[in-house]
Amino acid sequence: MATSPSSVFYPVLFLFLVAPCYAADPDPLQDFCVADLNSSASVNGFPCKPSSEVTSSDFFFDGFTKEGNVSNVFGLRVTSANVLSFPGLNTLGMSMNRVEFAPGGLNSPHSHPRATELGVVVQGKLLVGLVTTSNVFYSKEVGPGELFVIPRGLVHFQRNIGEGKALSFTAFNSQLPGAVFTAPTLFAATPTVPNEVLTQAFQVDENVVNQIKSKFGT
Repeated sequence: MATSPSSVFYPVLFLFLVAPCYAADPDPLQDFCVADLNSSASVNGFPCKPSSEVTSSDFFFDGFTKEGNVSNVFGLRVTSANVLSFPGLNTLGMSMNRVEFAPGGLNSPHSHPRATELGVVVQGKLLVGLVTTSNVFYSKEVGPGELFVIPRGLVHFQRNIGEGKALSFTAFNSQLPGAVFTAPTLFAATPTVPNEVLTQAFQVDENVVNQIKSKFGT
């Protein structure tokens, strides 16, 4: 059954309306603070550009208009509109992602240390799952127009379980939510996490650890 444009538009609009209400980053003290990404100053965030150097383009982002390449091992493409790609978000406590999935594509288990995530599926069908700090697993199949929420810091994933490509948009209550992917964090860190730590943690033989590390190029 075809999905009407309005059934997708309103949930996406909802993301924009809700996200500012729950901003987690510090409240702004001025109208705007367009990030000076070239500044050598080190602060918890980015210093502001001088107002004389701010242009209209600082307040607009067209990255979501382009279809991404999902030809990779995970069948996934994430386009991020955060302070690094959209400097006008600096100090506003919000950002968004466009997430594209090939058939069978996976946004592998990860967490966002600085933000809660609110997502809407626009195309296809996703299996969305999250695990609490009590090791309770929650999941549901989510289709076009349906939303999901991932509390800050919890490990979660999305997998395309439909027959074709899938597309979702996610909003965060941080200008730079960060993402800690479980597998590469443990098996592709630099320098490497000691094998004896991983073998004891996962209760597996060292050969298994080395095999997994080889998949991540370490």
